[in-house]
Amino acid sequence: MRVKGFARELKKGSAELLILSLLEQRARHGYEISKLIEQRSEGVLQFNVASFYPLLYRLEERGFIEGRWVEKAGQRRRRYYRVTAEGRAVLKEHRSAWANFVGAVNRITGEEHA
Repeated sequence: MRVKGFARELKKGSAELLILSLLEQRARHGYEISKLIEQRSEGVLQFNVASFYPLLYRLEERGFIEGRWVEKAGQRRRRYYRVTAEGRAVLKEHRSAWANFVGAVNRITGEEHA
């Protein structure tokens, strides 16, 4: 697998963790979540609309996040998402699994920091 394909698979595998982490503190709309991921990863992680919004819808269908439409004067209507109690439990599991995975990879590759 080429590096780009490998990076794409890593991004795909961590998308739920990233989204739930950003919603842990407060409700956010989809565009804000996407931009925060891009900014905080210094451009390494970017999601296109075609894949990002379906992911939000799947998380909502699974009960991990809840969305509601908000209208503000002078702005278009936006759907704000918040993490549910079930989503918080899943986030805790994802964080633990991610830490175990990164630790194991680092032990094998000899890297100290991921």
